[in-house]
Amino acid sequence: MAAAPTASPERIKDVNTRYHDAAAHEYDAKWGIDLGKVGQKQVRAKFEKALGRRAEPVGDALEIGAGTGYFTLNLAQLGLIERATATDISPGMLATLDASAKDVGIDVRIVTTEAEDLPFEDESFDLVFGHAVLHHIPDLDRAFGEFFRVLRPGGALVFCGEPSRYGDTIAAVPKRAAVAVAPLWRTAVGAGPRRHDHEHHDANCDGAGGDHGLEWEVDVHAFSPTELAAMLSGTGFGDVRIRGEELLANLYGWVLRSLESTADPDEVPVRWRNFAFRSYLTLQRLDSSLLEPRLPASLFYNLVLAAGKPE
Repeated sequence: MAAAPTASPERIKDVNTRYHDAAAHEYDAKWGIDLGKVGQKQVRAKFEKALGRRAEPVGDALEIGAGTGYFTLNLAQLGLIERATATDISPGMLATLDASAKDVGIDVRIVTTEAEDLPFEDESFDLVFGHAVLHHIPDLDRAFGEFFRVLRPGGALVFCGEPSRYGDTIAAVPKRAAVAVAPLWRTAVGAGPRRHDHEHHDANCDGAGGDHGLEWEVDVHAFSPTELAAMLSGTGFGDVRIRGEELLANLYGWVLRSLESTADPDEVPVRWRNFAFRSYLTLQRLDSSLLEPRLPASLFYNLVLAAGKPE
């Protein structure tokens, strides 16, 4: 469920900040974020799928909505970013990113900021990128204008993991199915219910579960490839490229995430998590090799996009 259509930009930003601050500590575990070889392979594949070519190292790179650092830290470890700047609206997420950066030995400049008002000079970066963030931003036209402004001529814009309108609609089916069978699943794996599980059914509840209950209000947009391309071109970007990513993997992934969201995280067995992760990667490979080259981008749950700033 997304934010209410009448929600103000201030409400949307407040909800996103509060939810992501509250979720930061367990975010990596919830979403299976890896900062080792597996994560680096995933991020390179997504990045190059968006670009449509092999990724080349860049000097100055800016991530929008960096969260806990999945893209920035993996790209930096791959040697594809020389100087990384990570931004987010959530100080809690950036604190987790900072700790992880120290753990893996990566130097990252961290800035708490909104995407629509970036505190950087014109033409400061060779690359502006992000993962699963555009759908959280209230004023996309203004944000794209800022991305264009801070990019150097010849620089690249790359975003991955953005929900398509059709994919977001069909994702509701596995979510509902998973919630229905969740009690049986918890019994099978030996996990107890999450204490604030009932709040997942109330999009407007800020109750006993605190800011964790705001998860269902943080999304603002789902995209069609045509509309996204028009927005980018209208901002001044050229060489716009939009592709679909993950169909089977995301349907399956939403089942897994919806099941796990009903359970006490500390009681979900490691063997289940390992099985879920490996089987998800198998379907991801099937999507990539069989479905993505053959089906229209709009059919997939995720969209990946790239564009360039003319020289």
